[in-house]
Amino acid sequence: MTAGLTALGGIWLAAAILGDAFETVLVPRRIGRRVRLTRYFYLFTWPVWRSVALAIRKHSRREALLGFYGPSSLILLLVCWALGLIVAFALLQVAALGVQSLTWRQFGTVIYLSGETFFTLGFGDITPVNIMGRVLSVLEAGMGFGFLGTVVGYLPTMYAGFAQREVEIALLDARAGSPPTAAEFLRRMPAENPIPVLNDAMRDWERWSAQLLETHISYPQLAYYRSQHANQSWLGSLTAVLDASAIVIALDDPRNRRQAKMTFAMARHALVDITQIFVTRYVPARVTRLTPEQYAALGAVLAPTPMRLPEGDAFGEHLAELRLLYEPYAESLASYLLIDLPPWAHLESRRDNWRGGPWDRTLAIRHAAEHSADDHF
Repeated sequence: MTAGLTALGGIWLAAAILGDAFETVLVPRRIGRRVRLTRYFYLFTWPVWRSVALAIRKHSRREALLGFYGPSSLILLLVCWALGLIVAFALLQVAALGVQSLTWRQFGTVIYLSGETFFTLGFGDITPVNIMGRVLSVLEAGMGFGFLGTVVGYLPTMYAGFAQREVEIALLDARAGSPPTAAEFLRRMPAENPIPVLNDAMRDWERWSAQLLETHISYPQLAYYRSQHANQSWLGSLTAVLDASAIVIALDDPRNRRQAKMTFAMARHALVDITQIFVTRYVPARVTRLTPEQYAALGAVLAPTPMRLPEGDAFGEHLAELRLLYEPYAESLASYLLIDLPPWAHLESRRDNWRGGPWDRTLAIRHAAEHSADDHF
């Protein structure tokens, strides 16, 4: 390979990696270009990780493995970027030497020179032999320093978006159950004058959906980050928000319909835009979320509340129209990310996460023993 082709290969590789890192880290919008190194990285690594997870039968272990993918993929991506830049500058160093060919051992020495320059180690055991090589070393050292600094600064911003996302998910534990469902959220509304509380909650969800859209469009890697509990997820919470909003809209109460419409619009916007990043082709779901059994359970849960479902077909038809606007996207993305969507209503009573604790059984036994002793005396 001639020195000119080697130099062009090094320049192209460095430009591709720097452009990809710039778009991934600094550009706060969805990138429409399909040919991107980061996109191919996730297209290759996620299916492999997903296949391994699907082979695990125990749900808790599978969720634990899936929870490692987000942070691990980010670290591996940064390693790939750094290695690519090191190889790119090594090619430029080879071109600067002006030799026609190198042995693998000689090329390994050049890789070592490029690596210690990129990470600014400064051992000095191997140095460039000409002016062009020294110029390249200075450029690589400066680029490596700037690249690593930019990446380190990127991590707190992304994790701040993750923490912001998880706050509302944690709040849903007591407000809508674990996992959150539309039926539980509406059932737990105050029996007297629930409209102000419902509108405030819908307003909070509208803002959370907007924040979710902004952070996950800017940093799509956040979609792979799992929540702290296996029965909670950002996609499940967003789906529960849409379910509850759809029910309120279909109930057609003018006191809360307007806010529910705005929440539904923002939540659907977030869901559709995020889904398009990961799933490009619609695949029909194998099962329907709102089965007749689920619909009956939903009606039974809401029957003693101000949000009880009306009789007749009008409500069900309106709800079906609203479901069609978001359920296919939620189901497709859930299938891709291996996230369980919440039901519309729990068929059996479930304990909220906040009610569980590692000492509860021991404390209950101790409490029973103390009362037994009091009764004895």
